[in-house]
Amino acid sequence: MKEIDKIAFITLKNGQILSSRSKGKEKFYIPGGKREINETDEETLTREVEEELSVQIIPNSLEYFGTFKAQSDGAKEGIIVKMTCYKAKFTGNLKPNSEIEELRWLNYKDLEIISEVDKKIFKQLKETNQLI
Repeated sequence: MKEIDKIAFITLKNGQILSSRSKGKEKFYIPGGKREINETDEETLTREVEEELSVQIIPNSLEYFGTFKAQSDGAKEGIIVKMTCYKAKFTGNLKPNSEIEELRWLNYKDLEIISEVDKKIFKQLKETNQLI
């Protein structure tokens, strides 16, 4: 079984979570991405957030939220995505950058437009009263 190692950025506002949609894709994903060789979680998150969202993570503000695994969307059966999630403070104004076409604040009613691993994260956020 192959595992794809990703780091995700959880940011919430008014009971909703920031999600992004890449150019040419239909589903929304929690922002973040794959780790590069020898990168720490913080380095990966900082790089991916700046590349995708045009904001800067404030150093030492990371707060581990959880690690979630599910079948990778659009991949062969048995390819699992492992998403290690962090909350963090940031500076700057959120705007789509790089391959990101759209940013949207989602809630628990939006399960049909997100990935399998994101559904698990949404469920955890809902159960802990962080997501409406």
